[in-house]
Amino acid sequence: MFTTFQNEPYVNFSEPEPRAKMLAALQQVENELGKTYLPVIGGKRIETGQIATSVNPANRTQVVGYVHEATESLAESAVQSGKEAFRSWSRVPVEVRARYLVKVAALLRRRIYEFSAWLVLESSKSWLEAYADTAEAIDFLEFYAREAVRVCRPHPTTPFTGEENEVMYLPIGVGVSISPWNFPLAIAAGMAVSAAVVGNTVIMKPAEQTPIVAAKFMELLEEASLPAGVINFLPGRGEIVGEYLTGHPEIAFVSFTGSRDVGLHIHQRAATHQKGQRGLKRAILEMGGKDATIVDEGVDLDVAAEGVVAGAFGFQGQKCSACSRLIAHTDIYDALLEKVVERTKRLTLGNPASPNNVNMGAVIDEEAYQKIRAYIEIGRQEGRVMLDGSGADASEGWFLAPSIIADVDAKARIAQEEIFGPVLAVIRAENFDHALEIANDTDYGLTGALYSNNREHLERARHEFMVGNLYLNRKCTGALVDVQPFGGFKMSGTDSKAGGRDYLHHFLLGKSVSERW
Repeated sequence: MFTTFQNEPYVNFSEPEPRAKMLAALQQVENELGKTYLPVIGGKRIETGQIATSVNPANRTQVVGYVHEATESLAESAVQSGKEAFRSWSRVPVEVRARYLVKVAALLRRRIYEFSAWLVLESSKSWLEAYADTAEAIDFLEFYAREAVRVCRPHPTTPFTGEENEVMYLPIGVGVSISPWNFPLAIAAGMAVSAAVVGNTVIMKPAEQTPIVAAKFMELLEEASLPAGVINFLPGRGEIVGEYLTGHPEIAFVSFTGSRDVGLHIHQRAATHQKGQRGLKRAILEMGGKDATIVDEGVDLDVAAEGVVAGAFGFQGQKCSACSRLIAHTDIYDALLEKVVERTKRLTLGNPASPNNVNMGAVIDEEAYQKIRAYIEIGRQEGRVMLDGSGADASEGWFLAPSIIADVDAKARIAQEEIFGPVLAVIRAENFDHALEIANDTDYGLTGALYSNNREHLERARHEFMVGNLYLNRKCTGALVDVQPFGGFKMSGTDSKAGGRDYLHHFLLGKSVSERW
């Protein structure tokens, strides 16, 4: 039915045409700033009077937009709207549901620079990081459309004389997707449409820091004529609407990407039976990481340093997959550290909306800014500070330059706790066994990387490096849909493998049907 899935290609912003298109998109979006966006329930926009302001983290005086935040009563309306829409949407042929996603992908592709500009302004992403976020959203739409057609067909069974037997898959019901601010388009879109394309209805709750990007995506869904109530847009505070929905007896599943503490709370909420609840609530959780890059002896240190710096400081280190620990073999430790520091010093810091196309923008908000600065102070006591980014000018935005702290003990706080910012802890390993032991000595298990020319070490890492996404001789960030299905285990989540060929089964019920003739 559809063409073969292909990942959306990136562009090179050093070339004149992409650069001109991005500058034009930024100007277009800046002319649209300051508008007000409303929750969308059953196709209707609803004013609540509880207005929150979204600002540019790199220019705190610049208002990106205003949003009316939902209340508990509105959350209840969203559940009932989802229930009503489920009756018809669940019976729509899967090929038809898939076509909605392909149409949304086409609309988004035509406006890829515009949506990337919104990401630059609301989340302070560099141009390339913003473009990659938008491209990933397109990938999720295209891939899940095709996967739904494949997965939702009955699969064959062993023949049995006198009977017709099949296994079919049914949608579960109404669910809620709670998306993060660090990938406010890709993850918000992927979490919502993956459940919807297989016949469920979804309440899409975006992060409080980035509601405008999600509101713009909701407009795309409406432009593609997605039936009212299939996806309801519910901006609001997690402690209010998130808490209400995750414990609601009629919510069948919760998809969540965010912090470990919130994820564990949602896991507990989902596991607790509520009065009137008739099924086990599913929780699909991605909860962060403390990701390590191991650099073995005998490798090209320039290549390794490039991967470490890109993995550690891309999007200001605000990725659950970011390299926050560098574990280096003692024989190359000093030489590699020097190269990492030197390469990091070349990174440019500033407002990514500027024509300069900087490498790093601001961190997301004051809470993140203060938390990261506190970890840098802890790092002063736990290691040797090679670069201190806490002194960057934060008068206009929440700017922190990269920090590199060397000679860190594997048990130190900055080597164990998720910082979610541009802070890299560097740890010395005596040999490969020691490096692997350090890498695995964490509560998390999301991503990891190993640079090595030793085949035995590479093969051992495949089995012994306990992460959901392992990268050999490349950086530990930048997973592509259906190329590197994403998700970890241990305290990193339920290893759900977003963008993979098993993912849609999280939102389906298997049913065996036998008819005897």
